[in-house]
Amino acid sequence: MPAVIETHDLAKNYGQFGALHGLNLSMPEGSVFALVGASGAGKTTTIKILLNMMVPSRGHATVLGTDTRSIGPSLLSQVGYVSESQALPGRLRVEQFFDYLRPCYPSWDSRLELQLRSQLRLPPARRINALSHGMRLKLALACAMSFRPRLLVLDEPFSGLDALTRDEMIGEFLREPREMSILISSHELDEVERLCTHVAFLDEGRLLFQGTLAELREHAREEVFARRGHPRAGHARDEFEEGHGSLRTIFVSMVAAARASR
Repeated sequence: MPAVIETHDLAKNYGQFGALHGLNLSMPEGSVFALVGASGAGKTTTIKILLNMMVPSRGHATVLGTDTRSIGPSLLSQVGYVSESQALPGRLRVEQFFDYLRPCYPSWDSRLELQLRSQLRLPPARRINALSHGMRLKLALACAMSFRPRLLVLDEPFSGLDALTRDEMIGEFLREPREMSILISSHELDEVERLCTHVAFLDEGRLLFQGTLAELREHAREEVFARRGHPRAGHARDEFEEGHGSLRTIFVSMVAAARASR
């Protein structure tokens, strides 16, 4: 499958601190690709580079076949973005915000907009600054999906949300046809596992693994859980023998093994 996102030897330094170290990612078109890591792993830095909000110190990346340093309005109109810290115009009412955005996107689907607003129960007359954190995230999601982007980028979309709101948002992702590719940056492993087709593990700016969930589990069996004496190895093997090795268990074990070997 063609890659919707590729990075080649991507690095980012802040003075003496290295946030990314030679990152090589390839995200297949039509996938739900989870970029997983603890806080400070380099997930948000990667996304900022991909969206041309930041210039890499070394290497390069492409999004939808375009070098990220050349991304402009035309390509950005094909990319939806939702972040836990996303700034929205608080003085506008929900209805006014949709009215403002609609003419900006030639691919805007008004029928899908109304469907999302109904499913997510967005109050049209309420000012955005009066919405809860969860409702603002649902508003951002509805706006980002209504123009049917080729790529939807979600940066920590589940952070601070209650269980019901998480389920509502996940339901919208699962209903989406696969012509839209989804990149999810998150440390909420249980939620990500319900959604993703592919996963990449980051730790301290280094790529530990990327591939499908099936490839991840096979890699974990052969490479990580087979090592004697590394933290949590016995517990991880027990889970796999019982047939329910979770993404959380795999991630914790792989990070522990990687840090122990540095």
